[in-house]
Amino acid sequence: MSLSRHTNIDVLPTRSEAQAELVRQLTKKVRDALAQHRVALRNSHRSEPDIADEISLARRVVAAEREKEVFEGAIGLELSFEEFDLAGESVIAGVLGLGRLQPLLEDADISDIHIRGASPVWVKRRDGSRICVEPIVDSDEELIELIRRAATRFVRNEQRFDAANPELNLQLPDGSRLFATMAVSQHPSLIIRRHRFEISSLLELEDRGLCNGQVRSFLAAAVRARRNIVIAGGTGSGKTTLLRALLNEVPREERIVTIEDAYELGIERFADLHPDHDALQSRAANIEGRGEVTMADLTRMALRMDPDRVIVGEVRGAEAFPMLMAMSQGNNGSMCTMHADGTKSVFPKLAAYVSMASTGLPVDTVNLLMGSAVHFVVFISLDKGVRRIRSVREVIDSDGVQIISNEIFRPSEFGGCETAYPLKESTRILLEEFGYSDV
Repeated sequence: MSLSRHTNIDVLPTRSEAQAELVRQLTKKVRDALAQHRVALRNSHRSEPDIADEISLARRVVAAEREKEVFEGAIGLELSFEEFDLAGESVIAGVLGLGRLQPLLEDADISDIHIRGASPVWVKRRDGSRICVEPIVDSDEELIELIRRAATRFVRNEQRFDAANPELNLQLPDGSRLFATMAVSQHPSLIIRRHRFEISSLLELEDRGLCNGQVRSFLAAAVRARRNIVIAGGTGSGKTTLLRALLNEVPREERIVTIEDAYELGIERFADLHPDHDALQSRAANIEGRGEVTMADLTRMALRMDPDRVIVGEVRGAEAFPMLMAMSQGNNGSMCTMHADGTKSVFPKLAAYVSMASTGLPVDTVNLLMGSAVHFVVFISLDKGVRRIRSVREVIDSDGVQIISNEIFRPSEFGGCETAYPLKESTRILLEEFGYSDV
């Protein structure tokens, strides 16, 4: 079959026209095959295919057409196999993926993608460098349509994205987090943050320079000793990656309940390490203003699910109060992350978050709660593309409006951290029982 059989023109098409025709015909064949497959599944009362199954089917369709050499020698303009393969990938990305965004998502060296309308796209690489690449859409409208396609294909319950619902927050199949806005910004904006689930242990983080052996040993012992830990740091500093590594130090027999506004910890990916777990995700209200489930709601739910540990992906609001209550009422070994610029700044921020719960508690009471609930605060920084643990603070007690704490690991002149104030004696004895030695 050649292009000449699909055109009624005598003028030879240009190479770009031949490629466009190839994409058009492949798109039709892939869409027809997908539609027939869905109908067959529905008629046999089987469940709908997932995205991985459909991508596999689409690749088989493209491969079959390639084998036929459908477009070879078309009107004297041979399209190479390489051009055919590129067209096939473009078709699959357009029909089932996210169009010209798909290659960026498949680039393992990219950690963050920043898109503003039809402007050039900025990407952040794993090494911390930033580069500018070609736009992935030709107009604001095309970007909005791409975001809506993602909302349709990649979530269980389709989410609206329009002037009345100008914010979208969802997870892509590979675990990446997608956040988009429109109407409230000058141009529609799309931010994608990609997570490296393959990095999942403290030993791997040590190998990458996040911490030294002594800090790794300390953190592992703290988790096994069921100490409550808050991980603090800036955006992109590696808080979630560190939390995931700490989570994987939890003994296999313990029951874990995770609470997130978007599934980023990926606990289901480590089901062999955590066979008894539940993962909860907050939910926005529907267009009638009903059905909202907040992080604070989920934290209260989690306490009724018989957890050994409650893990909050990120604390940034009223959920701080039930979380601290959980930590101080027997759910030791709980952990969370939060944005802060150091270990000491965690305490006033937590107090401010507790006030958002409208508890009416005075500051000294809130501090008393924090002093009994939080055992350690870990600060992780991102400096010139390098992520390092820079400080670890042990909470000792509270005294009115003050939290009494000691910095047991402080920043070193070499970029990491070094031993500072000694651990409280009872803490040192406890951690030694679980394998830590400060020598």
